Amino acid sequence: MNTPDPGAHITAQSLAIVRQELARRQIVVPPPLEAVVERVVHSTADVEYATLLRASPGAVEAGVAALRRGCAVVTDVNMVRVGISPRHTATLGARVVCFVGEPDVAQAARRAGLTRSAMGIRRAAEQGLVAGGLVAVGNAPTALDELLRLVTQGLRPALIVGVPVGFVGAAESKAALMNVTTVPWITVEGIKGGSAVAVAIVNALLIMAESASGLREQ
Repeated sequence: MNTPDPGAHITAQSLAIVRQELARRQIVVPPPLEAVVERVVHSTADVEYATLLRASPGAVEAGVAALRRGCAVVTDVNMVRVGISPRHTATLGARVVCFVGEPDVAQAARRAGLTRSAMGIRRAAEQGLVAGGLVAVGNAPTALDELLRLVTQGLRPALIVGVPVGFVGAAESKAALMNVTTVPWITVEGIKGGSAVAVAIVNALLIMAESASGLREQ
């Protein structure tokens, strides 16, 4: 006999409330972005994200397809890395990496005059993990700036989830991301964002990827 999972029940109840609140406010988000928006609002308890989330055409589909292939997931900070569901990534064969805490990355960042998070993105690219991978930036605008620099040089991630938060450089870096036409992206307009938002987006995509693969959600 299977014991009901109270956590799953709470999540389902929360998502139902989110849908009711979106309907009450007459906020309509087309699928498949709708599932991502619901997870972000659920994780932040902030309905405003439903009006701030932006995605390039086909971005959700691109992220789901990449995760189904078992792509690498590169994050700017460890807060994002540890929040991404290990059960879903294990099922899909996806590897989650973050180089921000590596001692040699810190040394290289000092030499190059970069932040550690920006150098961590550069290091992931050097190791071939960014091309064809999903890159999730939830904290550092400088990491997104470095990623966009690499994109202008021809690097092609499968999807960029760029939602850095803050008053310095965050809105500007996301505005620059929304001008990218060569790589699919999901972002949040303005100064809002953060690690929890990046995690919610990636986890939503992971759940969708499992469902598309015919795998049972955990």
